[in-house]
Amino acid sequence: MSDQRTPAGRRTEEPMEGACEIARLPEELLSAALARTTPRDACRAAAVSPAFRAAADSDNVWARFLPPGGLPPLADGELAAPAPPSSKKELFLRLSAGPALLQDRLVIRPVSNQLMVVRPQSVWLDRETGAKCYMLSARNLFIVWGNTPEYWTWIPLEDSRFSEGAELVDVCWFEIHGKIHSNMLSQDTTYAAYMVFKMADYYYGLNFPVQEASVSSGATNLTREVCLQAGEADENTHYDEGDDDEYEEEEEDVDEYYRSLTNRRVVHEENAALPQRRADGWMELELGEFLNEGGDDGEVSISLTETKSGKWKSGLIVQGIEIRRKKSG
Repeated sequence: MSDQRTPAGRRTEEPMEGACEIARLPEELLSAALARTTPRDACRAAAVSPAFRAAADSDNVWARFLPPGGLPPLADGELAAPAPPSSKKELFLRLSAGPALLQDRLVIRPVSNQLMVVRPQSVWLDRETGAKCYMLSARNLFIVWGNTPEYWTWIPLEDSRFSEGAELVDVCWFEIHGKIHSNMLSQDTTYAAYMVFKMADYYYGLNFPVQEASVSSGATNLTREVCLQAGEADENTHYDEGDDDEYEEEEEDVDEYYRSLTNRRVVHEENAALPQRRADGWMELELGEFLNEGGDDGEVSISLTETKSGKWKSGLIVQGIEIRRKKSG
């Protein structure tokens, strides 16, 4: 590399010989090489030179990063604003920037051969690998007593892609299940399933005893202990201090006092998973992970239960179950 000076005396550097040689490579060859990397690598390569930029932004490269076979049908208008994607790269970046709603659709139950409606779901792509990720809305889950207003109620959500969520009113039998077909997910990818939720202004019974989470894929079934409410009872868990005798006058008051006691106890098993706060303000609790090897016609089953203690619970607001690529570390 030689050092030259302009008429004004400013120093300039000639391009490196290697960079000149790369610039002479056919764009098709560069595209073929970049298509074997990752979306992140392709974006970095675009900064190397104009020749790399042209190859890195080409549809030939980004078509390799989009899911083979495409995506499930999106809801009307999901990618229309402000304008439909003009390239494969733009499509990828939109799908990796945030979830897009899928169409509600009719499917046939595999056992009973009956039609069923698949309720709202959303899909997005993992930015590092292009793996398909999903969230099953609360309406897409099987919630025991979910349609009984004394136990669960459906409320509007203003901070979600889904229009409504399920709020736990009062149950002693807590049981939620979700399923997704393996062929909807990316092959040879390790996924994790998360319950996405928040607490109502008034809640109790979700910290003790701990809940049991289960994730089943193929012949593999993994269970773990989890806890929806971490830490001591706080100001949102309301109870009164007083003489125990006054609570014995009415059964309802006794039950209320009993429920309050469960919130004073925090018994977390050593390995129980605890929730984490998300960037969108919701909480998430990892239920388990699984490897989607072949992406065959099987199902992944996910559950969260607490049915053994008979203790009452209230105040959980469920947005859905999220299934996304498990990141290492």
